[in-house]
Amino acid sequence: MAAFTADEAAQLKQSLEKRRQLLLEEIRDELARSGEQHYVDFAGRVTDLGDESVADMLADLGAAMVDRQVIEVRAIEVALKRLAAGDYGACVDCGADIPLERLRVYPTAARCISCQSIHELAYAHEGRPTL
Repeated sequence: MAAFTADEAAQLKQSLEKRRQLLLEEIRDELARSGEQHYVDFAGRVTDLGDESVADMLADLGAAMVDRQVIEVRAIEVALKRLAAGDYGACVDCGADIPLERLRVYPTAARCISCQSIHELAYAHEGRPTL
């Protein structure tokens, strides 16, 4: 673990927990809204392909937002586990300390900037559909 003071570690933990709570509330709200929106009813009344595609897009957008939020919650939980285990602040690839400034801006960072750059280049196309 990087050499953090107890106060710095507490601030980082508080930041992670606050963000997790906010995301969980957003997920609950989005799921509640999607439950209130009767997509099937709306799509059933659609008489035009343009309206149908908009209805599909809105449903997909809501699902994509929830998916992104769930992924971020998982990253926060991993960061909190690393903090509890004493591994937080150390790069998962090279073991170097991740600068405190980086963790304050991006508290779920698991890699130093150098290793993150290499990771992004290596996996730049992962998850992107191709024809």
